[in-house]
Amino acid sequence: MASRPLSSLWLVSTTSGTAWPNGPFRTSGRWIIDASGADVTYAGVSWPAHGETMLPEGLQYQSVAAIVAKIKSLDMNAIRLTYAIEMIDQIYASATDDSHPQDVSIETALVNALGRENGTAVLASVLKNNPSFSKTTKRLQVFDAVASECAKQEIYTQGLEYMAQHAKAWPNLVSMSLRNELRQPLLNLTLYSQSYNWATWYDHMREGAAAIHAAHPDTLVFLSGLDSDTTLDAVVQGLPLTSSASSKTPAKVFDAAADFASGLADKLVLELHTYINPATCSAFEARLAAAGFQTLNGTAKNTMPLLLTEFGYTQDAATWRDSVYASCLLRFLPAKKAGWMIWVLAGSYYVREGQHDYDEGWGLLSHDWSAWRSPRHVEGGLVPLVQATLEGVRAGKKAG
Repeated sequence: MASRPLSSLWLVSTTSGTAWPNGPFRTSGRWIIDASGADVTYAGVSWPAHGETMLPEGLQYQSVAAIVAKIKSLDMNAIRLTYAIEMIDQIYASATDDSHPQDVSIETALVNALGRENGTAVLASVLKNNPSFSKTTKRLQVFDAVASECAKQEIYTQGLEYMAQHAKAWPNLVSMSLRNELRQPLLNLTLYSQSYNWATWYDHMREGAAAIHAAHPDTLVFLSGLDSDTTLDAVVQGLPLTSSASSKTPAKVFDAAADFASGLADKLVLELHTYINPATCSAFEARLAAAGFQTLNGTAKNTMPLLLTEFGYTQDAATWRDSVYASCLLRFLPAKKAGWMIWVLAGSYYVREGQHDYDEGWGLLSHDWSAWRSPRHVEGGLVPLVQATLEGVRAGKKAG
């Protein structure tokens, strides 16, 4: 739910009994399938790396290996590793007529974000926990280290052309998403009325998907919806993708085979987020179905894989069990055989909303990233959700 423009890379693991990672992945109807034809369902967590430092969070408290091991201990098979588009913009902007684009060091990143005193102190902690890094290590080399450790522990990762090209060496990169949570430009009502619509969405989603596919054709491409990625109804139902209610230009409808770059028809996956507070489970499920989840029932115009790539709630002893929102989702997702990513892994942030060492009450991990913030939720809600979600994968189920 961060405000900084971001995309994400996905690191995923499979337990189908075939050689890992058994890619490339593709889609078949509502399923993601691996090279053997077995279903692959994502059950994982978001690891934020798009904040002011533009580094994976938590490294001032734990090593990369320790954090990945915590995720693996839940039998999760995927990490949604976010990154800031601003980081890529900075790298491109560094190029001159006689030099190539250059990333900055983690020392520079931390000092720029936290100030000299705090940045230097946090850097010392990061280096103590991760001795393979040095103050001259580049930001993208930290991303490489996360991907490498995830590959070692058999967890796949999920950006646009630059990151697709950079991450081609990661054996566990299986999918990438386009711009996260396309939010309404409410501070510019003219822009909102003229450009925030399905026609503009369709043009740019095709462009972004083509850029990723050209750089890394084996990856899946995740498409997020409008209204902060809470609706994809027009795509799923095959409705006219209009620019405005008064437009006289014939509107396109979503057509993966006809309108996307060659080779992308079986590489597209839909993603939604939900943070609404429902009154009842039935009302909540109806709303999710209308937003796009009906694509998984085979009753919509377009049948495609769809994942709930963000949902989350306070990590305490009771919310996961007592709130309608949380308890409904814990039942809804496995019933729909839907993949998911919970928000968020981070127990704290280097800095957020101007506060250094910001505590994250929704974080699965404690403030120092050493333990689960709510063991009751992890043991009673999250682990059973992982198990139910991945049941078909463990059985080596074929798509169908």
